Amino acid sequence: MENKLYVGNLSYDATEEDLRSLFAQAGTVASVTLIKDRDTGRSKGFAFVEMETQAQAQKAISMFNGTQLHDRTLTVNLARPREEGGRGGGFGGRRNDREGGPPRGRGGRSRY
Repeated sequence: MENKLYVGNLSYDATEEDLRSLFAQAGTVASVTLIKDRDTGRSKGFAFVEMETQAQAQKAISMFNGTQLHDRTLTVNLARPREEGGRGGGFGGRRNDREGGPPRGRGGRSRY
């Protein structure tokens, strides 16, 4: 997992091939995954690049973090593992008396 890099602040015009050719300057690129919106297919402005070795990943960070690609300053660092559980859950902060929890006011009903 130490070979996988997060590449942020990408131009929406950047392609996987752009990233592959750029990062190949630091070593062998194992994979490139440009993250896209599932509804529109448009880039979300970040990607993951996996280098063949940890040394190549560190070299890529040194070479490309803070450099320009398509007039955007790249953010390149080690990718963090995805957190369990996604975006949370439940009712998104909404609450009414039927969802449980302590009753509101007198008699368990809202005054309004």
